[in-house]
Amino acid sequence: MSTAIKIENVSKQYRLGVISTGTISHDLNRWWATKIMRKEDPYLKIGETNDRSTKGNSEYVWALKDINMEIEQGDVVGIIGKNGAGKSTLLKLLSRVTKPTTGSIKYKGRIASLLEVGTGFHPEMTGRENIYMNGAIMGMTKQEITRKLDEIVDFSGCERYIDTPVKRYSSGMTVRLGFAIAAHLDPEILVVDEVLAVGDAEFQKKAIGKMQDVSKGEGRTVLFVSHNMAAIKSLCKKGIVLNNGLIVYRGDVYPAVEFYANNCGTSKLENKVVLKPNQHDRNRIMSVQFVSFTFLKNIPKYASDEDIEMKILIKACNKQECRINCTIFNAEGTPVGTNSSKDTFWIDEGEEKILLYKICNTHLAKGYYTISFSVGSGDVTTGETNYDVVQKVIGFEIDKFKKDSDLYYVKWMSGWGNIFFETKTTEI
Repeated sequence: MSTAIKIENVSKQYRLGVISTGTISHDLNRWWATKIMRKEDPYLKIGETNDRSTKGNSEYVWALKDINMEIEQGDVVGIIGKNGAGKSTLLKLLSRVTKPTTGSIKYKGRIASLLEVGTGFHPEMTGRENIYMNGAIMGMTKQEITRKLDEIVDFSGCERYIDTPVKRYSSGMTVRLGFAIAAHLDPEILVVDEVLAVGDAEFQKKAIGKMQDVSKGEGRTVLFVSHNMAAIKSLCKKGIVLNNGLIVYRGDVYPAVEFYANNCGTSKLENKVVLKPNQHDRNRIMSVQFVSFTFLKNIPKYASDEDIEMKILIKACNKQECRINCTIFNAEGTPVGTNSSKDTFWIDEGEEKILLYKICNTHLAKGYYTISFSVGSGDVTTGETNYDVVQKVIGFEIDKFKKDSDLYYVKWMSGWGNIFFETKTTEI
């Protein structure tokens, strides 16, 4: 099988806050070194890895550093990593939106890319006109585009608006049309960023089905970036994990997802979290709110059969009877278990109350987990509720796996359903 994409020693450097080097003297130094002396750019010798969580000491960062890979024709490759890892930068280099600072990219065939909502569209032109413009950019004749036109319009579901300027499209409609164009105009290489998440569930399912057809049936190469690990595993054969601009893993997709979940998708383990105003669900009117969460362990690491205990501080505006509910998510962001507590408690107007909250019998597999909580009262079935909801507010790790929990591990990994666990709420 022939090589579709070959990337050799590719790096991309950016200077923070300014365009170019920022000073005339630096620009002259760069011009003298590269144009006159024919030497390496002196500003490529400085810079730090792209760790967005730290302040750093250099004005230069490497969004990508020393990327080497070969992708075979017909491969479907998932590119995964946390925000800021360099995924979109890599796709922009492949799509020739920007040039690499160092290295070279070679590929065979035409590339169609869907990087952001509205990429490649002229807002004043109609959907139909944008189809012809995108096809022409890819080197297709008018006759070839016309032959595919009905299929593109039908797939996008935008027939009623096809002669309306795309500036009047919703983001979902724009993505539908953009993907339909990218997938149907016979590209040898299809590059798709996280943009599909903008579409509704029906369109996402149809788009993934089309990418499977393009790769398996037509032997085309697909590069797919997503934070949806289920979509990555269902579509891709191989996976590449990026972290801080570096390739940290490459191989088959299932081991790649597992590596990401265990090494890159985790956050720093914190013993205590004090909530900020923007962490509460602003769409709710709440007379009771969470204030803080504190694990009883200084480092929240547990065995699979160990109870997870924490102190929860809440405050109330009105006297009411409440209960606490929680949902546990794995490192991929998939909910693996939920519980609606049977224990209720009363809180008075203006009172702050500390509760001992215990999650029992989780039997979780090794890995990193986060918890979402809700507290309040009301009847969910009637819609008359008064809950404070905080999403994935605190995390913990299961680092020891008890042998007799094998059944739970197999059940969870095979996707049979959520785990079952109990909770206990005690007033302190």
